[in-house]
Amino acid sequence: MHRPISRRTALKASGVTLALPLLETMSHAIGKEAALPPKRMVLICTTLGLYPPSWFPKGNGSDYETTEYLEILKQHRDDSTIFSGLSHPDQNGKQPHDTEITWLTAARNPGLGGFKNTISVDQVAAKKLGYETRYPSIVLSTHTRKSQSYTDTGVMIPADDRPSSVFSKLFLEGSPMQIRRQRQQLKEGRSILDSVLEQTRSLEQKGSQRDRNQLEEYFGAIRKAEKELLEAESWLDRPKPTVDQPPPQDVADSSDIIGRTQAMFNLIPLILQTDSTRVLTMLIQDHLVVPKIEGVSAEHHNLSHHGQDPSKIKQLKTIESRLLQCHADFLTEMTKVKEGERRLLDQTSVLLGSNLGNANAHDPRNLPILLTGGGYAHGRHVAFDRRDNTPLCNLFVNLLNRMDVETDSFGTSTGTLDW
Repeated sequence: MHRPISRRTALKASGVTLALPLLETMSHAIGKEAALPPKRMVLICTTLGLYPPSWFPKGNGSDYETTEYLEILKQHRDDSTIFSGLSHPDQNGKQPHDTEITWLTAARNPGLGGFKNTISVDQVAAKKLGYETRYPSIVLSTHTRKSQSYTDTGVMIPADDRPSSVFSKLFLEGSPMQIRRQRQQLKEGRSILDSVLEQTRSLEQKGSQRDRNQLEEYFGAIRKAEKELLEAESWLDRPKPTVDQPPPQDVADSSDIIGRTQAMFNLIPLILQTDSTRVLTMLIQDHLVVPKIEGVSAEHHNLSHHGQDPSKIKQLKTIESRLLQCHADFLTEMTKVKEGERRLLDQTSVLLGSNLGNANAHDPRNLPILLTGGGYAHGRHVAFDRRDNTPLCNLFVNLLNRMDVETDSFGTSTGTLDW
């Protein structure tokens, strides 16, 4: 018979304390409910869409007919739900691909005069969870530092596009000098906040009531920033997770879109199982070159505007099929990792989609959306009106609540999407 182990048990040696992972025998000491692994959210976008005839199935419910693309994902059919008839309203922007910047925010009329982006759904969750993990969120990209994650002031959060850099940040301990430098940068940030407070408090006696109210809001924002700096600093004193795999090699060749995409996918299960973050986004974007894929002789972007040319469609489907295979392999890895009696996928809501429903026409309606894992009842095609779409934000509201981030609305939502 196993003796219960306290969740607070730690390994101690030479002044270093290392917390134990969640073990099966801990459930007897802390109760099954408390031993449940955390809930997580992964949002993945391929910005050039997915060829609709090869993606969307015929039929609704659990008896839907599979398609060429869904056949690649057939191993995960019972763990996935396909949605049709979802989109963000008012996405006619200044440029055809401006919808890339609003896929996670749903801000209206991207790129037009006076446009200002809004907070992305991943950052709503990250703000709520805060520094329960080393990083409130992680933002990844297959090419350049462009991302779809935006702060509450509409500022883009730069993505990490080098797997080696992500691995180093999460799992390799810095030298004493590097840690001192990080700590000093945080202290300098706090000293700036302290200086601002000292300089502005005298204004409270001089301004109107409205000015004082605005200043109080400003001070509140400063106090919040200071708290976040203190929380971030506390992680400098905690050892990073130890992993038993070597650092990944970066794929320098931007034409190797499959290699670069697979390298990022390989990191995600490791990031989640070490609880380095619970909110992660990944952007699969146009690499502006001819992909290094057999049978492909044109740029991905140009092929997405195929004009119904059979030869171009064939090449486009070759690229998209390879990308979907990367996603299928990633989901398989998520099922292999166990957390007690559960799979990593069971506690992780994985959303794959695009900001374009028909890339050939730059049409942002009827987006391809696939939700896998997260403990949902899956195995169905949930079809909404493909002409009069349901807001994608209704699904975002559901995802937030699944993460225990209680909310009634987000972006352009009209409620929560239940199925």
